[in-house]
Amino acid sequence: KKRGVAKGARRPKSKFVGGLEPLTHVRVAYFEKERRELVSLNYSEASRSALSGGTIEALGCASYFAELIDEWAAESHEDERLYRLGVSMVEALAGGIPHEALTRYFEFWLLSLQGVYPAGRVQSLSSDAQAFLSHVRKIGPQDLAGVSVTREAMRELEALHRSVIAMHLEREPR
Repeated sequence: KKRGVAKGARRPKSKFVGGLEPLTHVRVAYFEKERRELVSLNYSEASRSALSGGTIEALGCASYFAELIDEWAAESHEDERLYRLGVSMVEALAGGIPHEALTRYFEFWLLSLQGVYPAGRVQSLSSDAQAFLSHVRKIGPQDLAGVSVTREAMRELEALHRSVIAMHLEREPR
């Protein structure tokens, strides 16, 4: 995770157009000076965007995923697992995977990768919610379209995940 400045990025004919959107998979070139907090971004080329579907719901999901990845990623530290999770979310959103199931998938894996998924509270979930989690452990996000789950199970998982996320962030996510 790096923070930087892209000079001229707001100009209408900027070389960064489309390459600095949330949850966009890009190739970048940057310059880093010692003892400077920000890097200077020289180049970015978007290869895939979570927003290629263009729906408001996809934009909301991409924003939520980006916020949580940013919160959990350590500054100036590579985290291959979080990176791969983010890339898989970009591909799934662009592929039209149902947003609610994808969001619960993302939350489960983010919390699991960070070692904070509550094993004890999982037993208190309904059998439908537990079945969904069982599927999620074995499949990629692109395969979620084939998983059927009840709305009640999604609500249970949402409540569980939101409470754990809020506890660890010490605030509600946006």
